[in-house]
Amino acid sequence: MIRALLASTALLLAASPALAEEVNPTLSLSASADVQVTPDYATVQSGVVTRAATAQQAMQDNARAMTAVFDALRRAGVTGNDVQTSQLSVTPVYADRSEPRQNQSQYEIIAYETRNTVTAKVRDTSRVGNAIDAMVSAGANNIQDVSFGAEDTSEAMDQARREAITSLLARADLFADAAGFELCGITRISENFARPAVPMMMARMDSESTPVAAGQLSVTATINADFCISDD
Repeated sequence: MIRALLASTALLLAASPALAEEVNPTLSLSASADVQVTPDYATVQSGVVTRAATAQQAMQDNARAMTAVFDALRRAGVTGNDVQTSQLSVTPVYADRSEPRQNQSQYEIIAYETRNTVTAKVRDTSRVGNAIDAMVSAGANNIQDVSFGAEDTSEAMDQARREAITSLLARADLFADAAGFELCGITRISENFARPAVPMMMARMDSESTPVAAGQLSVTATINADFCISDD
């Protein structure tokens, strides 16, 4: 049995140089393409920050203000699953910390702060400014983020893939023509995934509300491929 294994190993070692000679050299390239998509919704993160002498009072004050914010969002047409609490915290506020102390307990607590943040999805991008104004008028004093998105980017992504592949094939032909070799096919192809880029600032909303720019989303596809080079 051992002799048979040794004989098989010897045959493989003898054949390996020949197998190596049969492997064609490769050309590795990448290409990307961008397709613009118009956003069809906006996400607004805002909330209320309150301070009071006690944690309970800070929570109660915050709850009253946030109830008004939720009511304002409903009046602005943002309801149901499109509104979600994303952060709620109660923390002590300490006196001046400029002087070093041995431990945290030596600092005097002068108040308690409650932060309540809500994430609202506005499905009409022309009404984003109105929704922000409604929240601020109701008591929101912490606007954290406004971003735009699109519910379905699959068609745009497929278009970007096609354009990237077309560019990739053209680039491979250019390399082959300039370097004087022939391509014999694709041995490997893969894709890098990327989320739609942040919208560019382009347009303004209704001038009577807070100006907010929807812009465009950039959907990007990046394709990588290895091309075998003919040895003829």
